[in-house]
Amino acid sequence: MNYKELVSEVTRLLDGFHEDKQCIDSFTQDTAKDLKNLSASDQKFIIDTLYGCIMHKKLLDAVVSIFYNHHGKKLFRVDRDLFIVVCYLAMFCLDDLGLEHFSRIIKSLDISKMHKFLSFFFNISNLTTHIQREWSHIYDAVVVDNNWITPLLRWCTEIEVLLDQLDQKMGRGNLPKKFPRKNTKPREFDLTQPKARPLPAPEVFQQQDKPKPKPKPVPTTTHKSPKEPEILDDMKQRNRQKALQILNEANSQQFRCANPQKSEKTQNVISQILQSHDAELQFDKLYTSGSPATQKINSLPVRLNTTAILREGALYNRQLEEELQRLERLSQGASEPSTFLQWQKEMKEKDLQEELAELERRRLEGRISHEEAVLARERVLERNHNKAQQTKEETAELMRKYAEKRLKEEKEMRELVQQVADGHKNSKAAKAKLQEIKQRIVKEVSEHSRELLSQALEEAQAELSRKMELIRQIRAFESVPLVRQKFVDDTETAGHDLLCEMSLAELRERLARLRDFEQCELEDRRQRIFQEKQLKEQLLLEQLDNIALRRSLAEQAALRSQEKRMRNELREAVSRDERVLTLQKTLEQKQQERQKRKTGKYSMKKNEQVLPLTVKTTLNKKQFLEEQHWEELERNLEQQIYGTLQQSSKKNGAGQNHRRVYGYM
Repeated sequence: MNYKELVSEVTRLLDGFHEDKQCIDSFTQDTAKDLKNLSASDQKFIIDTLYGCIMHKKLLDAVVSIFYNHHGKKLFRVDRDLFIVVCYLAMFCLDDLGLEHFSRIIKSLDISKMHKFLSFFFNISNLTTHIQREWSHIYDAVVVDNNWITPLLRWCTEIEVLLDQLDQKMGRGNLPKKFPRKNTKPREFDLTQPKARPLPAPEVFQQQDKPKPKPKPVPTTTHKSPKEPEILDDMKQRNRQKALQILNEANSQQFRCANPQKSEKTQNVISQILQSHDAELQFDKLYTSGSPATQKINSLPVRLNTTAILREGALYNRQLEEELQRLERLSQGASEPSTFLQWQKEMKEKDLQEELAELERRRLEGRISHEEAVLARERVLERNHNKAQQTKEETAELMRKYAEKRLKEEKEMRELVQQVADGHKNSKAAKAKLQEIKQRIVKEVSEHSRELLSQALEEAQAELSRKMELIRQIRAFESVPLVRQKFVDDTETAGHDLLCEMSLAELRERLARLRDFEQCELEDRRQRIFQEKQLKEQLLLEQLDNIALRRSLAEQAALRSQEKRMRNELREAVSRDERVLTLQKTLEQKQQERQKRKTGKYSMKKNEQVLPLTVKTTLNKKQFLEEQHWEELERNLEQQIYGTLQQSSKKNGAGQNHRRVYGYM
């Protein structure tokens, strides 16, 4: 088959497929059975193309629908399946077929239709706008771009050459065809052919006797032995001598392939490679990039969703509850965990004892169930034995009754035979008696039949009179004029005598009430949902405030600890500095010298006595102020913690009231 016939066959099969009534696999199998008379390549092309058109129907329908929207006024709807097949070949089979085979398929079809479709389909603007947008509704945009748009754009330049060829062919098709002029050809005259002359008879030659050939002499090689065996023996002898020589040389000389020592050149090259590798290493590098930061501050804002907010709020609330429990234990003097550990140990021992008791109970229950199963099996066996014994007894009783019945029947048969024998003796009297009985029966039947006939005649007359009366009543009813107008009362029932029966007015009233009730329920539900939404938003805002407060407190505590640590590090660094130590020593020396100079004066002594007291008082006052400041900070922190705990308890109460809505807490 040529390409045009193959494409028309695929189009015909595609038109006959109904997706809602047929399965793809069964349809293709039936099609393959119908195409057995074709070649294997034609069958494969038809089946593959048909299967692909059905599987990718959504993609192909999208392209053909857009094409009909643009050029539908000049095309027929009958050609839709043809465009689907061509679109499938262009999308999925162009790489496998190649441009040459694809051009042959296109040129075998209607040129104008193929030119319109291919110029539309391989237009870059159409591919990247309309077609890509429709395909993106079916598959992911990345899949569409990688699998179809990019390969089709790559073929656009080569398809333009095919479109130019189709355009030229269309232009030539519009011109009138020039037919070549027929020249006059001379023909020979139809004359009668003469008969062929007969051949002359052959001349007879006399045969001469041929001389007999001389016989060939016997070849000399017949009575001589061949030389090949001698040559083979000589070659075997030489090869054996050569192999023995090679074996002796191998045994006498040392093996050279197993020498493990390397040459000097190889050792020099290896040492140079190791030295160059060691030179590239930088273990003693002076400058480094520095140690990484211990605390990395992420200043980027993180947007929290509802779940994250509620989870973090629950975490902070749990931490506050644990802190409160710890403070309560401290206030009650329960700082020693020994009692709790003792109680925990006792509870673990109690749980272990209960678990062991449970295991023992299960083991005993298993033993008891085993014994019960054995007893039940024995009872079943005993019951079956009793049933078998009872069945045997019943069978014996039935056999006895059957034997008695057989004896009774035999006795009755003997009596019957005796009666028949007696009846044969009185056959003439019996025949006369039988004749009389038959006559009496015939007489009675004739009388009974006459009575039945008279009764049937009376019944037929009564039925005929009843029918005549009924016809008269029907004609009287028909003569009465009918009232065509129907008066319907909405307040009356239909009269079917049902419990749920109601009038039309009652039904309308109930439907109106039901509509009002549903409207009220809908409004209540909307109001309830709105209130729950407001409560949820309020709870989320409170949780966000609590989270922000906690984070700010944690950041302040971290900053304070960091400042304290830096201050301690600075003090340690200053105390370790040699210059500072030397300056302290010089300061102490100067102070000692100054004190020695002022020892002679009385007033200076008095000042020296008063000075330590003032220093001590100032130091004590400074220490007292610092302690008071820290106590005030701790008091403020406790008040802030209790305030946040009260707020969280209120939030927990509100969250428990609306647990059905949020599903947390």
